[in-house]
Amino acid sequence: MTEHLTIAGNTIAYDVTGQGPLVVLAHGIGDSRHSYRFLAPALAARGYRVANVDIRGCGDSSTGWDGYSRTDIAGDLVAVARHLGGPAVVIGQSISGGAATIAAATAPDVIAGVVELAPFTRAQSFDLGGLMRVRRYRAGYTQLAKVLVAGSLTGWKKYLDIAMPAKPADWQAELARIEAKLSEPGRMKVLQAMCKTSPADAGAQLANVTCPVLVVVGTADPDWADPRAEGEKVVADLPRGLGELAVIEGAGHYPHAQTPDEVLALALPFLAKTLARA
Repeated sequence: MTEHLTIAGNTIAYDVTGQGPLVVLAHGIGDSRHSYRFLAPALAARGYRVANVDIRGCGDSSTGWDGYSRTDIAGDLVAVARHLGGPAVVIGQSISGGAATIAAATAPDVIAGVVELAPFTRAQSFDLGGLMRVRRYRAGYTQLAKVLVAGSLTGWKKYLDIAMPAKPADWQAELARIEAKLSEPGRMKVLQAMCKTSPADAGAQLANVTCPVLVVVGTADPDWADPRAEGEKVVADLPRGLGELAVIEGAGHYPHAQTPDEVLALALPFLAKTLARA
């Protein structure tokens, strides 16, 4: 059942399944909590209370927020964790990976650990060499530019085709659901606004994180010319010994949907040791 938390006159939608230590799931831009349709029930079946969140402006959460930065999203995730009674591990993908970093740094009393999937957690510089060398990176960048500049739904669908190299069995239905949601008034504007936000606020908080962090990247992620190198940089900017990098061969920007079994296998031991300490 969908629940709602009111924050500053707007609403965050989420659902909760399972019993046990709290895990908060947060998706990336242009998506919804439905992207965790494989991972959420698997975690609940293994003894976790899973709060699957539609981040602000997305899914069933309201539009019309004052901002869509990672800092803004982090505040919402902390509010959900407090409301449900943490401590919690936050699993955040893409923009929500950066938001999870900020949540951990600013609310260590309620955030016990972070799993970052394909995270945008560091300020990005223009990589002309990567665009020239790596075809998938160039193709993804081109489609994202169409979304940013023109709000192109076609461009977003083409980006998703690149970012999900191997499609789950329900992909056509999922793509239709995404298209319908982004066709609602205000949804594409939110996607564009999130595209324009810088990850610099998250990068500035990496050194302030005090809990364990697992960074997961896929080798076929089109958002970086070298996804492994980006993951290594995130870990390097954390305090020594807190970060761990896992690389999934062939996964794109949505490993939780493309390779959920691999993500689950990585997450379970991390959750067991992290929430056991909380």
